[in-house]
Amino acid sequence: MLSAAQLLAADLAPRGDLLAPLLSADSAALVYGPGGIGKSLFALSLAWAVAAGGSFLGWQSPRPRRVLYVDGEMGAAAVRERLALLGPPPDGLAIMAHDLGPGLGEGLLDLSEDSGIERLMAAWNNPRLVVLDTLSSLVGLRSGDAERWARVQRFLLHQRRRRRAVLLVHHANRKGAMRGSTYREDLLDLVLALRRPDDGPPAGGARFEIHVEKARRGTTPLAPILANLETDAGRAVWRWGPAHGGRVERAAALLNRGLSVTEAGEALGLSRTSLFRLKAEARQRGLLGGRPPNRRSSSRESAT
Repeated sequence: MLSAAQLLAADLAPRGDLLAPLLSADSAALVYGPGGIGKSLFALSLAWAVAAGGSFLGWQSPRPRRVLYVDGEMGAAAVRERLALLGPPPDGLAIMAHDLGPGLGEGLLDLSEDSGIERLMAAWNNPRLVVLDTLSSLVGLRSGDAERWARVQRFLLHQRRRRRAVLLVHHANRKGAMRGSTYREDLLDLVLALRRPDDGPPAGGARFEIHVEKARRGTTPLAPILANLETDAGRAVWRWGPAHGGRVERAAALLNRGLSVTEAGEALGLSRTSLFRLKAEARQRGLLGGRPPNRRSSSRESAT
């Protein structure tokens, strides 16, 4: 045990960045979104940037690091198609697909079991970032399966002690919130939500808004980003900028999709009290259920 003064004076290695300012070297992170929105392209592009010491959506990797991308859902052929879009791969990026490769071709990998963790770690080369795509396919979680998630937490804590970051890829439920119980967020340092923009789906590639729902590191919140993947001569090009629409509009969109105040608050990383305030403002502005604002409210808004 250390006193607070001793802890402040201790010679501890800094956490270090893998992709500044988003991802540090000992982070447990999760990105989720609905099916088909581009979660795997996002995760693979992020892994690519860390392995290359490059940039992704304005976030910067200070130097190349070894990265392991573990696919438990798409298969080797689909992963190869996405890799081909990104160009010549960096030396530090390794791929494990559930249907191909040493250690993983022996059957489905279950990281909620000791045998699954041993198979994974025996096949890797001490990566600094491990991407697990997806949580449901590689962990076999079922709704309310607390025992399995407890084993996953121990795995994440073990990686954190070794200054190794883990990025989990997960699905959203039908209402757009994270699938499963929200208590899974307790150990996570970073939670990213990929959401469809209000102006509709992309004509090609992938297009989504990235919302930071939880970030333990730093004091400045990361603003939502609108990311768009385009192809140019067979190569992927990511374009990005600030996402349009504030919290009131986003809260209204979630409530109009049928989420409760509690569910919408969880999706936005806000308390119920804050969500009730946003709901009241959205109702006043006529954003809920397509109803026009009443004239008295409109006059008061104009006067201010």
